[in-house]
Amino acid sequence: MGSITRSFANNITTSGVLLPASLTNNSIANVTAYNASVATGSMVLISSQTASNSASLSFTTGISSTYKEYQFYFIDVHPRTNGVDFEFNLSTDSGSNYNVTKTSTFFYGYHQESGANSGLAYEPLDDLAQSTGYQTLTGNGDASGSMSNDADSVVSGSLTIFNPSSTTYVKHFIGCTTNPVYTAGYMTNGFIAGYGNTTSAVNAIQFRVSSGNFDGTILMYGIV
Repeated sequence: MGSITRSFANNITTSGVLLPASLTNNSIANVTAYNASVATGSMVLISSQTASNSASLSFTTGISSTYKEYQFYFIDVHPRTNGVDFEFNLSTDSGSNYNVTKTSTFFYGYHQESGANSGLAYEPLDDLAQSTGYQTLTGNGDASGSMSNDADSVVSGSLTIFNPSSTTYVKHFIGCTTNPVYTAGYMTNGFIAGYGNTTSAVNAIQFRVSSGNFDGTILMYGIV
């Protein structure tokens, strides 16, 4: 009996919450599934694209009212040109034009390999104010761009877009990237948030570097 009590206690947090791992057919009699009305949530991989010396990657299908949230993951994005930025834009006409008006804010943390410099900074060069231009996902205040084309230097991160199919509200987005900057051996962690200022449904998104081509993989998930 003591061992059963200890096993049960190990599945309860200090605040008295029952851990999900304890909810099995063996631990609670006759439980075979969650009630259908309980939303457990899941990520559904909708699309995966790989750039190979590509000018851009565009997701023109799969963004619909099926999901209220879409997440994009960037894996080993490597520019062919030094000193550029990784960026995106939105479309309301299935990719014929990428020109949605956006307002955003951008800040980043940085640390030099030598340890000589580090900090946290708001970056006005990398945000937008009612602009139809591309929104950068990387940046460090260098107007020419921040990515390195060194053989061992890549960008990874994510971007979330909320309820893109709404015809009532603007389209919020938030993103985070890790970026080894090409100047003086810096590592930066970039944070971007903003909204596409349109009540039209957004149904396509394009990723590119600000100049030249790039390699890398981008995954698109729908969140149930």
